[in-house]
Amino acid sequence: MAEHFESINQMAINGLYEEVLIAGFGGQGIILAGRLLAQTAMKAGKEVTCMPSYGAEVRGGTANCMVVISDKPIACPLVSRPDSLIAMSKASANKFSKSIKDSGVLVMNSSLIKEKPELPESIEILSVPADELALELGNIRAANMVALGAYLQKSKILGVDTAVECLPEVLAKRHHQILSVNADALRRGAQFIARGS
Repeated sequence: MAEHFESINQMAINGLYEEVLIAGFGGQGIILAGRLLAQTAMKAGKEVTCMPSYGAEVRGGTANCMVVISDKPIACPLVSRPDSLIAMSKASANKFSKSIKDSGVLVMNSSLIKEKPELPESIEILSVPADELALELGNIRAANMVALGAYLQKSKILGVDTAVECLPEVLAKRHHQILSVNADALRRGAQFIARGS
């Protein structure tokens, strides 16, 4: 059945078809990052699916979010071979990096992942010290936004400004006091990639 869906999804290959996996541990805002990416894609007029997955625990357990972005209807929301992986922890990099497609991209949180995984040369590895950059902005919990901003800058599929516009739609109102730091974190991640540091 998975092969059937994969063949259907390949029909979108002439247009945009991007499979993204965001992974880390509970408490890193993995699901929020996935929801923001999906909302940004919708605002940009794309077809999108978003499938979160939690481990046994919320904080400290595993968490990942599969997002598929396309110009055409999406047959299956499952991501087994991502075009791009955003890995926020060493365990998530170890678990998922080998599944990245050829010529794919790994955005890894080098604050917690000290060694680059051994991957084919066709896969580009972007080391982003997301925790440190978020701390510079005053809130380490914005590391997820730093990494997402880095991905957006690298992929060029969606704009960082569009993601910033979507923040109030995905952040619960009780957290709206941190809208500005999350917006700054998205832009900081994008700047890190654009400037090469």
